[in-house]
Amino acid sequence: MADLPPHKKSKTPSNRGKKKKKHNPIKDWLCYFALRVLVVFLYLFDVETNLNIACFLGRLLWKYYHRGRKRALDNLRASFPEKSEQWFWETGRRSFEHIVMLAIDILFTPRLVKKYNWRNYSRYKNVERAKWLMQEGRGLLMVAAHYSNFEIMGYILGLFGFNVYSIARPLDNRFINDYLYGVRKRAGQRIIDKKGAAELMQKITSTGATLCFIVDQDAGKKGVFVDFFGRKASTYKSIGLLAITYNVPIGVGYSRRIDNRFYFEIGVNRIIFPEEWAEKDDPLEWVTAEYTKAIEEFVREDPSQYWWLHRRWKHRPRNEREKP
Repeated sequence: MADLPPHKKSKTPSNRGKKKKKHNPIKDWLCYFALRVLVVFLYLFDVETNLNIACFLGRLLWKYYHRGRKRALDNLRASFPEKSEQWFWETGRRSFEHIVMLAIDILFTPRLVKKYNWRNYSRYKNVERAKWLMQEGRGLLMVAAHYSNFEIMGYILGLFGFNVYSIARPLDNRFINDYLYGVRKRAGQRIIDKKGAAELMQKITSTGATLCFIVDQDAGKKGVFVDFFGRKASTYKSIGLLAITYNVPIGVGYSRRIDNRFYFEIGVNRIIFPEEWAEKDDPLEWVTAEYTKAIEEFVREDPSQYWWLHRRWKHRPRNEREKP
């Protein structure tokens, strides 16, 4: 899975005034070298040991990253007003642990998960219908959120040769980018650069392939504002527009870690079909609200695995902005 590309921005004077940060190739290469050394060191230990260390580092992040901790607590308090302060702190701290554990997952997934042993690391729930839609080649948009190990879903689909594309923003360090994305591509993943992805998405969708997105980023003032945990959240229009234009169903998937292990429940908790939005007064808003509601449902099953430090509710609807 990968991030959804943002809407095209107009070239306002403020945008033109921002200069792209220049990278020092020597510094970037040294960072890449340090990463490779770190990976060799991590591989000296089993994945469970590394995950336990990641939990410790996540707790340190929670303790010292004050701005992120405050944002996570504010989001949790607004989303679960019925819960206690102790629950907010425990859930938020655990969320930070899951973020650091994802880094270990990304490094260990290609080393551990193979065609012959994937059952050792995953179990599946309600995935059969989505699997057949992918195999039939009629097209499918698969959406997910920043929840647990969202990366492993795209990896496994690529491993088994599904006609699946993920859209991703290249990392700033081109050496690290080539290393991490190269590993994923060798496993069969097709990754599309966010830049220029808008036109490619239309072509790929029309061929009957599956497009995978992470869809829970704030989409700015021009997004579709739909309910997410009781508050309006700006959500990208791209998914709904693609689905409606090409009559392509939308699947909502998740990957949930079991305990502190490298073991995941992978599920699809909703598939939205074109006939469901055909008679709606505002199909774009309805589709966007429907898959957002499905994301909320699986997050509620274990809120500690969601990235609560995200600025998901950063932009507000016009009626809220215009209040005196």
